[in-house]
Amino acid sequence: MFEFDKNIFKQLLVITLIIILSSSLSAQPRKKILRYGADATSGAPYVFQDPKNMKHLIGFEVDIINEIAKDLGWKARHVQNEWDGLIPGLDRNDYDVAINGIEITEDRMEAVNFSIPYYMTYEQLVVRRDQEGIGTLSDLVGKAVGTLDGSLAERILKAKGGIDVRPYDEESNSYKDLEYGRLDAVLIDEPVAKYYAGWNPSLKLTGQPIGEVTYGIVLKKSDTLLLAQINKSINRIKKSGKLREILESWNMWNFMMAGYIDDHKESNIPHTYFNEYMESQGKKTTFMVLLKRYIGFMPMIGEGTLVTIGISILAMLVAVTVGLFVVLLRVYSPQPFSGLAVMFIEGIRGTPLLIQLYFIFYALPSVGVKISPFVAGVIGLGLNYGAYEAENYRAGIFSVQRGQMEAAISLGMTRNQALRHIILPQAIRFVIPPMTNDFISLLKDSSLVSVITMVELTKVYQQISNTYFDFIGTGLLIAGIYLLIGLPFVKLAKLAERKFTVDKRKIIKR
Repeated sequence: MFEFDKNIFKQLLVITLIIILSSSLSAQPRKKILRYGADATSGAPYVFQDPKNMKHLIGFEVDIINEIAKDLGWKARHVQNEWDGLIPGLDRNDYDVAINGIEITEDRMEAVNFSIPYYMTYEQLVVRRDQEGIGTLSDLVGKAVGTLDGSLAERILKAKGGIDVRPYDEESNSYKDLEYGRLDAVLIDEPVAKYYAGWNPSLKLTGQPIGEVTYGIVLKKSDTLLLAQINKSINRIKKSGKLREILESWNMWNFMMAGYIDDHKESNIPHTYFNEYMESQGKKTTFMVLLKRYIGFMPMIGEGTLVTIGISILAMLVAVTVGLFVVLLRVYSPQPFSGLAVMFIEGIRGTPLLIQLYFIFYALPSVGVKISPFVAGVIGLGLNYGAYEAENYRAGIFSVQRGQMEAAISLGMTRNQALRHIILPQAIRFVIPPMTNDFISLLKDSSLVSVITMVELTKVYQQISNTYFDFIGTGLLIAGIYLLIGLPFVKLAKLAERKFTVDKRKIIKR
């Protein structure tokens, strides 16, 4: 009896301890997540992949947003988006804030809120090292000058007049074109110039500071409480010296920041991250280093490949279904259904796929229809290619002699039975080759989904090449993967074509 009571006592004690432990754990509040939107392909020193570990993001803005989140007692989490889509992504509630070298301007302030500035800088001219006679804006008149699309530098160049302004989506491409002689100069924010051209022996920074650039964290107009919290955090890290410490480590401290924070003291904080970056760019890359690097890319490339294949296959299934439905409406339905099918086909084929993706992803949420990036990509590609498939199927149907439908009906078949058993089986053999070509094209067009926050194979290429400036080797690697993805489907299409195609030579022999 005593033993029984003792066992029960032990069991009750264990249960009580479990309840106390679980209640204490649940009483501890989970850290809130501060989701920040940024484009990881924007490059150093803002937000970019760590060359030592491509899964890890680094950059002075990563350090700043992490410090702000830490000050708030939260945890920062990155959400990938194209730079042009960062502000529209706020309206979709894809993230809470955006931070990516976004300049505070009056036109942007009409649509969104900006925090107080966390960084101030200027525009910097870069020319080829052997080039003389360019040091001011006036020297750029009549010359081809590269800059970042939508930036203050672009507006400054256009306001000057007489300059052949060439905007770029990627900073690295502008400096490559300058190095190759396609441009006479590049005008971009000083941090970009320092990190992209400072280590390049073919280029040099020239001239005095131009203009004033102010970066702020972007929020929705309605997020006034979060705006106040972030502003307080920025002020705290300014006063504590943490902001200067971050900027010094990336060699970003300048006379403008000294005046803004009112901190003109000498600093002995080492430029740790800046020096590491410069050393990595100056090193000569051996074959073994490249091989090790490419092997290290494989998990990242594998994930991008799976996204590309998944979107492409599902989008093609949607395209086949939509195309078949639309062609039947167009060919065999009365008005107004036939007319609606024609309007769909011409409307889709007459507008760019990129615009359609933007509309589905960014415009539909304004009327309450919000879908995930993956689903938006599948629907966008599927509808677009569905219009082209409908025309392929129409050509296939019309390739079947009209009399066969009439003969089938006269034999007692319904129209639907004739379509299913007589017309469509014969039409299939005519549409398989163009369907195969369409799938290969869709596979390549799937790269466009990167504009709606998807990280697929082409986006992975941009991230890797912008980190290592290895456009040739990485490009060949990604191109080879696209080829390997497409080849099996080409083989399958040929097998299907042989299966469904009638061999006329055998018929003649018989």
